Amino acid sequence: MRFITEFRSSKLAAGLLSQIRLRSRIPARLMEFCGGHTVAIFKHGIRQMLPSTLEMVSGPGCPVCVTANADIDRAIALSQVPGVIITTFGDMLKIPGSRSSLQESKAGGADVRMVYSTMDAVKIASENTDKSIVFLGIGFETTAPTVAASVIQAKERGIDNYYILSLNKLCPPVIRAILDSGEVRLNGLVCPGHVSAIIGSYPWEVIAREYRIPCVISGFEPVDILQCVSMLVDQIEQGEAKVEIAYRRGVRPEGNPEAIRLMEKVFEPAPARWRGMGELPASGLKLRKEYRQFDAELAFAIATEPAQEPVGCICGEILRGTKVPRDCPLFAGICTPEHPVGPCMVSSEGSCSAYYLYGGDLAG
Repeated sequence: MRFITEFRSSKLAAGLLSQIRLRSRIPARLMEFCGGHTVAIFKHGIRQMLPSTLEMVSGPGCPVCVTANADIDRAIALSQVPGVIITTFGDMLKIPGSRSSLQESKAGGADVRMVYSTMDAVKIASENTDKSIVFLGIGFETTAPTVAASVIQAKERGIDNYYILSLNKLCPPVIRAILDSGEVRLNGLVCPGHVSAIIGSYPWEVIAREYRIPCVISGFEPVDILQCVSMLVDQIEQGEAKVEIAYRRGVRPEGNPEAIRLMEKVFEPAPARWRGMGELPASGLKLRKEYRQFDAELAFAIATEPAQEPVGCICGEILRGTKVPRDCPLFAGICTPEHPVGPCMVSSEGSCSAYYLYGGDLAG
């Protein structure tokens, strides 16, 4: 409880805001990458409290939101294969593909099950040896080690009916892609806390160095985020570009070596499709040769029609930070959390969902 109360302290928040307002003179645009940060920023009204010199935009940090329709279509196609049980985390069930969703596939008779961990999926495989169990590997570096651990356990236990559809993605490559595109000018990055708890702060140093952009890793409470913004402001005002950690209780510079070891043992970098950004090199993970027996892509023939995006939905542009939810013609009309059209409104970490629930009349 100590950490919760301290990092939600209105007194500490007021002090940090005072420092930010006093020191921020150079106009700057900051991007928070993580969907958890986006929700916290909107929920606590942080954007409204910052001085007019600072603008905050949301990035592609919602794992299910950035999953391309073509990949969702493949998962739906797999659910239609006789004898296949699809296992996945909750948000993935509702994400619309080109023509339907996993939830609709389940309603139509497919065996699609929500699980809370990869080990739940392994357990299902061990209990249903006459079926093929496919786990949808959705997420960033935060969840990839748990997927890797499930593959290792399945191999050690001789479970040969367990498969992974690897849709996991890596964060630093997509940040580089956004910066390389030049579509949105950024002066600072609020780096993801949970991802950095795994990979540490070192992978962000190349971004700070090559792009001359300050990077600060943040936690998820309001004081965490304001401390992060304060540290970014200091760097911007002093003309610095380095990596700092404003989340010392969760992140070490070296990250979690054991989690990294697990991830690198099972996976290797591969191209991946990102919603709104297309295919990015070395931004995804595929199973290494030693573990290809668990690769759903190789085990099943997956045929899908060309992917289609929802008409009028601008999730891709929102994920790139070039537009905000209110720019979308569907937002808060046709598209709501109760009746979502695009993934940014479906996911609890989606920008559209956060904006709808907490954004009010805020323009950015």
